[in-house]
Amino acid sequence: MARGMVRFLRVALAAALISLGPTFPALARGPESVAGLAAELSDAVVNIGTSRRVPEGLGMPFPDVPEGSPLEDLFNELNPNHGLSEDSLQEARSLGSGFLIAAEGLVVTNNHVIDGAQEVLVFLTDGTRLEAQVVGRDDKMDLAVLRVDAGRPLPFVQFGDSDAAQVGDWVMAIGNPFGLGGSVTLGIVSARNRDISAGPYDNFIQTDASINQGNSGGPLFDMNGTVVGINTAIIARGGSSLGIGFAVPANQARPVVEQLMAYGRTRRGWIGVGIQDVTDDIAATLSRPNTYGALVVEVTAGGPADGVLEDGDLILEFDGQIIRRMRDLPRLVALSGVGQAKTVSVLRDGTQLDLTVTLGQLEPDEAEIAALDAPAAPGFPSMPQEREAMAVPGSESWLGLEVGPVTEAARAEFGIEQGVEGVLITDVAAGSDAETKGLIAGLVVTEANQRRVAQVEDLTDILEEAREAGRPAVLFKVIDPTGSSRFVAVRPR
Repeated sequence: MARGMVRFLRVALAAALISLGPTFPALARGPESVAGLAAELSDAVVNIGTSRRVPEGLGMPFPDVPEGSPLEDLFNELNPNHGLSEDSLQEARSLGSGFLIAAEGLVVTNNHVIDGAQEVLVFLTDGTRLEAQVVGRDDKMDLAVLRVDAGRPLPFVQFGDSDAAQVGDWVMAIGNPFGLGGSVTLGIVSARNRDISAGPYDNFIQTDASINQGNSGGPLFDMNGTVVGINTAIIARGGSSLGIGFAVPANQARPVVEQLMAYGRTRRGWIGVGIQDVTDDIAATLSRPNTYGALVVEVTAGGPADGVLEDGDLILEFDGQIIRRMRDLPRLVALSGVGQAKTVSVLRDGTQLDLTVTLGQLEPDEAEIAALDAPAAPGFPSMPQEREAMAVPGSESWLGLEVGPVTEAARAEFGIEQGVEGVLITDVAAGSDAETKGLIAGLVVTEANQRRVAQVEDLTDILEEAREAGRPAVLFKVIDPTGSSRFVAVRPR
């Protein structure tokens, strides 16, 4: 009887645990098959190869034999350069993939796929070989547009909304890995907004759909059959994918492709400011809850933002889009239309302002939109003991800095231009936060806590106010002898 009761209680307890345990919604399974979708889309994906002219004498190294030698025929047969002349063509193996975006034969691929090629060949899935014309190319986004004439309308695909592709969504890559021919791989969006230091506008979709050599330039499809990315890069060992691939988002590629089709080149927007990242220390000096934004270091004279933005402005939004990282701003500006008026939200002296800037055109040699976040270059000459120096009272012990006026002797010694005004850093205490942040003798302080510094007394007053207020750091704007400016937040010792 007791044994039966124990068995009953065990069964009852197990049933209770099952009924009281947490319940989870049925997890969505992956697609049972993408065969239909792959068949529908594959004809719009092409293989891209190239032909290069091989100048005489630039072939593979091979020994010469005297003319008339009995071994001449044998050597000619073995020589890979035999028969080549300046007009000879050497056809390369498959280099990459691409996809058709118009029935008229417009093809999108990566710029690196065709870089250096003198003739570009496009192979359709039915084996048709077509010579392609390069419509336009962009090395910064690694995109190119080609045109082929097949004498008939060609199947094509359309760009989708890459912003709608969320982490965990299924995606499909079609391309030509290792020259094997059309191949389909399936995976998910692993991450978004990846910066892999491939270029100034990195914002990649990361995927685990297998991407290998030869897939470059091919499309990354969502399950609706639209292109959400252009496969561009992989993390690889020996050319084989390690399961991490990267694609240019369609929403970022589309305007570039449209510009290449219309103009044969890009027409990127330009705002005309030098910017840098917001560090934790800089955020603390600005009483910011996070490191969002791009800090304006300088405004280009005569540029689009001249008279609108100011040094020290913290750009929080551009055209309604939040600037989470400094790198977001150049990308958003570059993809905007030239001549368009855009709203720029900035924090200035503690007040948020909405300003309007009409964008100019970024030329290839414009460097103003690049980040100015590199540390000041070391190696300035050491200051002689007889140099005039004046420590700001308490600053040497509080911040680890000694400063003095910018004299003519200092200009000559450190190469400081005549137009640069401020206070010269004459010494930096070893082990101080100032030294860690890259401040050295020879830099000129032009601002402190976003107030102009013209002489030592100005800096004295600002630092005294900061110390009395218990501020966690002091925000300096410094300029080096090359003319480059940057903001540095220095914490007390």
